[in-house]
Amino acid sequence: MSPVLRIVLRILGIGALVAGGLAVALAALVAAILLGPLIFWVAWNVLNFASAVGLPELGFWGIVLATLFLVIGWFGKVLIAAIVFLVDPTWFHGAAEVRWPEPTFRNFVAVTLLALLASRPHAHAHERTRRKKHRAFADH
Repeated sequence: MSPVLRIVLRILGIGALVAGGLAVALAALVAAILLGPLIFWVAWNVLNFASAVGLPELGFWGIVLATLFLVIGWFGKVLIAAIVFLVDPTWFHGAAEVRWPEPTFRNFVAVTLLALLASRPHAHAHERTRRKKHRAFADH
C-alpha cells in the first residue's frame, strides 16, 4: 500500500471516529430534550398525577415549561417564573387546593418519574465536586 493512501485512510478513520462520536452526542442530546417532556407527560397526564394532587392537566407548553423547571437550576427557575408572570400576571393570583396524593402504585410511579427528572442535574454537580475532592486529595 502506498504511503499517501495509508495517510488518507488514517485521516478518514479519525474523521469517521470523530463524526461517530458527534453523532452519538447529538443523539443523546436529542433524546434528552425529547425524553424529558415525554417522561413528565406520562407522569402528569397519563398516570393522572395532576388530578391526584388536585391540579389540572397540562398542555404542550405547560409540560415543556414544567420539565425545564424541574431540570434546570435556580436561575432558570426564576427566569421561568418571570416569563410566566410577564405573559400572564393573573396566573399568580389563582388559587389551588393541592393535596397529598393517595398512596397508590400509580402515584408512586409518577412521583418516581418526576423525581428522576428533578434529580438529573444535581448528579452532574456532585460528580464535579467529587472530582475536585479527588484531585485535591491526590495533590497532597
